Amino acid sequence: MTSQGTSRATSRTTSQATLHGKVALVTGGSRGIGAATALRLAREGADVAVGYVNGKEAAEDVVRAVEALGRRGVALRADAADASASAEVVDAAAEALGRLDVLVNNAGVGVLGPLETLSLEDVDRVLDINVRGVFLTSRAASAWLPEGGRIITIGSCMAQRVPGPGGTLYAMSKAALAGLTKALARELGGRGITANLVLPGPIDTDMNPADGPHAEGQAAMTALGRYGTADEVASMVAYLAGATYVTGAEFSVDGGHAA
Repeated sequence: MTSQGTSRATSRTTSQATLHGKVALVTGGSRGIGAATALRLAREGADVAVGYVNGKEAAEDVVRAVEALGRRGVALRADAADASASAEVVDAAAEALGRLDVLVNNAGVGVLGPLETLSLEDVDRVLDINVRGVFLTSRAASAWLPEGGRIITIGSCMAQRVPGPGGTLYAMSKAALAGLTKALARELGGRGITANLVLPGPIDTDMNPADGPHAEGQAAMTALGRYGTADEVASMVAYLAGATYVTGAEFSVDGGHAA
């Protein structure tokens, strides 16, 4: 093998071992972006705890896929709308897998509609899951994360650009994550822990399929003219899980939605 070929092989090996020996928790990990992220982190060498609320069978399928990659996995039920559960799932993951190095805050909910149609229950539910749950899970994780620990939160492109009416509540909840992420970066940076925010655009999942009734309009709002894939978001999460000098930052994976 040439020296160039040896260098490339070494680079691939190093990349594959980026998270070897690490443990990650992915909330909302039973499907879509969460499931893709869990599998990508496992491919990078991490053992993975998969949080879910309703999709037990789907979460167990993800765990089996993690185990098929030679990593340990566990499925843990936790309702992000429940303040106690938001913290308890972190402890359960760390206890089940022996430690915690990476937290991916992926669990979230979207409630869209005109202001006058949004009930107080809608407001409470969205803020409880999208904001309070992320805060409480991150706070609980901070007690476990060692130097080099990572907090990666999945936000939304609508925190940067709201292209039309009906997204007030959802956009507000996702915009709050920018302040939370920057504050976590400052508060935990002295311990060598990073915190970053990923902002997906329209992503092809069962919640927002690329062949759905509103897909054409959403795709047209991007510079690339298409939906993204869950794997494309997961690749950014994997990068941030290994990055050592990136914190308090926002990363758009939105096909140019905010361009």
